[in-house]
Amino acid sequence: MSTTTLLIIIGAVVVVLALLVFVMAKQYRRVGPNEVLIISGGRKRAIDEDGVRRKVGYRMQIGGGAFLTPFVETAYVLPLETYTVTVKTPEVLTKQGVHIIAEVSAQIKVASNETAIRRAAEQFLGRGASAIREVAEAVLEGYVRSALGAMTVEEIYQNRDDFNRRVRQEAEADLTRMGLELLSFNLGDISDTQGYIAALGMPRIVQVKRDATVAQAEGERDTTIKSALARKEGDIVRLQVETDVAAASRDYELKRAGFQSEINQRKAQADVAYELERQTLAADLKKAEYNTRLVEKEAAIKLETEEIKRRELELEATVKKPAEARKYQMEIDAEAERIRLATEARGRAEARLTEGQAEVEVKKAEGISRIEYTRKLGLAEAEAMAAKAASFKSYNEAAMTQMIVDKLPELARAVAEPLSKVEKIVMIGDGASGASKLTGQVAQILAQLPEVVEAVSGIDLKKILGKKEQK
Repeated sequence: MSTTTLLIIIGAVVVVLALLVFVMAKQYRRVGPNEVLIISGGRKRAIDEDGVRRKVGYRMQIGGGAFLTPFVETAYVLPLETYTVTVKTPEVLTKQGVHIIAEVSAQIKVASNETAIRRAAEQFLGRGASAIREVAEAVLEGYVRSALGAMTVEEIYQNRDDFNRRVRQEAEADLTRMGLELLSFNLGDISDTQGYIAALGMPRIVQVKRDATVAQAEGERDTTIKSALARKEGDIVRLQVETDVAAASRDYELKRAGFQSEINQRKAQADVAYELERQTLAADLKKAEYNTRLVEKEAAIKLETEEIKRRELELEATVKKPAEARKYQMEIDAEAERIRLATEARGRAEARLTEGQAEVEVKKAEGISRIEYTRKLGLAEAEAMAAKAASFKSYNEAAMTQMIVDKLPELARAVAEPLSKVEKIVMIGDGASGASKLTGQVAQILAQLPEVVEAVSGIDLKKILGKKEQK
């Protein structure tokens, strides 16, 4: 067998199987729980109904699903849901000959037992729910008319349950033979076009109105009597209450006066205590103010003392120490100058001596007279050098004196310079004379400079200045 043939056979088998599956799927029918699947066709089935055995050519499935034999069986659906049926009759004669109109409502459905389903299927299958409603309305309307004709209007109004029970008992037999079940039945409303029903209530209405009027009059009478008695009792109670209130008010005023007197006494005591406390506090305050001022004055005195010490230290740092340093520097400079001049003089003397010796050697050849000349020349130069040394000694003292005098303005400026750096000066006591004292202190410091210079350098400026004035 060739591959092509094998494939064709396999394809044909698959197609056949697919067709079978499709046909089987199409032949399976499903219904809901409120429906009955009626399957007709196929072989006959024997059933027992009301003690009679007979054969039928259909089967049923309540809810669920079932397979249908292809080309043999056909399926129909019969609903089991509840239907509401409303019936309004035209004018119907009652037992008394009164024309009335009645409105009723009922709920019906196909009964769930197999016998009722078979009866409903035989009568309503394929006609739908509208056929079930029409048949039920017709049956109910006939039995409502029958019940209305057998009862009076008063009986219908007063015994609605009896009316409903009569209609149900008469209609249920016919509905059961059609496979239907009457779930509920209620008389809605009845009316008439002649005013009979309205007239039925008039005597009762008049009686009720009359009783209401009498009751109202009696109520008003009782109300008036009770109101008068209540006013009387109220006046008695009111007067008694007012008396009690007046007595209570009197007692209250007496107690209030006593309380007020006690309050005034306590207030007077509190005022006296307050005044004493105020005086004590005022005395303490004055004492505290005095102590504060005393502390302020002590602080001011301490501040002034510290300021004096600061100025003394500043004077020592800005005047005395620099003066000592300058004295030491001048001594070193003078000693160095003296050594330099002595060295130069000794060098010149040695040079002269060497020159003289050379000249002596030269002159030695010239004659003894030149030796005498050289000796005299050396003696003259030695005398000049001695005079020069003496002049230098006097010049050194004068120079140092002049240098110290030249530094006096700088010393005065150094003394006054700290005042220029002070941003704020607080004067305590003596009023405006404090400023003059400040400048006076500067002058006193300057006046003490000669003693400071004498103590530092040993030079008496007063003596030197005195000599200059004598000259």
